[in-house]
Amino acid sequence: MSIVELARPEIRAMQPYSSARMEASGGAILLNANESSWAPPGDDALECNRYPDPQPAALIEALATLYGVRPTQVLVGRGSDEAIDLLVRAFCRAGEDAIAIQPPTFGMYAVSARIQNAAVVEIPLAEDFSLDVDAVLAALTPAVKLVFVCTPNNPTGQKVTQAQVERLAQALSGRALLVADEAYIEFSDTPSVAPLVDRYENLAVLRTLSKAWALAGARIGTLLANEDVIVLLRRIIAPYPLPRPCVALALRALSTVGQAEASQHIATVREQRERMATALAALPGVREVLPSQANFLAVRLDDPAAVYQRLLAAGIVVRDVRRYPRLGDALRLTIGTAEENDRVLAVLQDIDA
Repeated sequence: MSIVELARPEIRAMQPYSSARMEASGGAILLNANESSWAPPGDDALECNRYPDPQPAALIEALATLYGVRPTQVLVGRGSDEAIDLLVRAFCRAGEDAIAIQPPTFGMYAVSARIQNAAVVEIPLAEDFSLDVDAVLAALTPAVKLVFVCTPNNPTGQKVTQAQVERLAQALSGRALLVADEAYIEFSDTPSVAPLVDRYENLAVLRTLSKAWALAGARIGTLLANEDVIVLLRRIIAPYPLPRPCVALALRALSTVGQAEASQHIATVREQRERMATALAALPGVREVLPSQANFLAVRLDDPAAVYQRLLAAGIVVRDVRRYPRLGDALRLTIGTAEENDRVLAVLQDIDA
């Protein structure tokens, strides 16, 4: 069975919206989209009076090169959140189908499913927060159409190995689409599984420019998948998902100079992550610092509420993750600059005071 045959039949059969830019582009005089013929003040040649390309060719090419796939295997949208939402809407019939997740993990998988009225099958991570492939496979039902795996996992930071991803992809063949969310993979010592989309038609990979590429405000997320899956999702994605200024920022970040800067920042984050893990573990009131392959650390504390308030009073905002399963005593700290990290440690030195 082709992976696309698992998608909702009404999505496969629908006639997608045909935007003005899809029908025609490149003419000298554009009078087909009811746009303004006048550029706004300070436009700086971006031509924001015109609708952007639905899938900008230059950006698609740059991302395909970066991730080691073909341009036809790339869909770009408004962050990974949009890709998650598209996948759930395309593959899950309301009230009938389901997704599978491994909590504690990124909350948007379940949110997107519940908006679609799809069920959420939860298979907890192992005691050390690693992925238990046997448990995942044992818990799946025929209703599950999407299996989300976050690697490195948010909010705990553990990675999933390529061997585990391949085992899942093989076992799910003809049954479900495996979605590997690699939002933090640049900070990991594990290579991306993106090249495997050629080997497994039921594997999709989420990537983003929000983290390592410092473009959270531009909202550039990428789905890498089988060409048929990309074609399917292009049927339901918004006509013009990416603003022209955001595309320009992304292309600048992916230039030779931009890639060199990103590499430097990634190296700094990795160095600071190890430094902070050691320093935090030595502080009074800290029970455990979970090992992390991401740009954050989950920290177990004797009194997380008091620590959160102490940091907030000092102008430092961290993530309260106590609502997540088995993290009722934890906070998540993003790795910042050396100066920002020094400030965190200074505030926490007298954690029991």
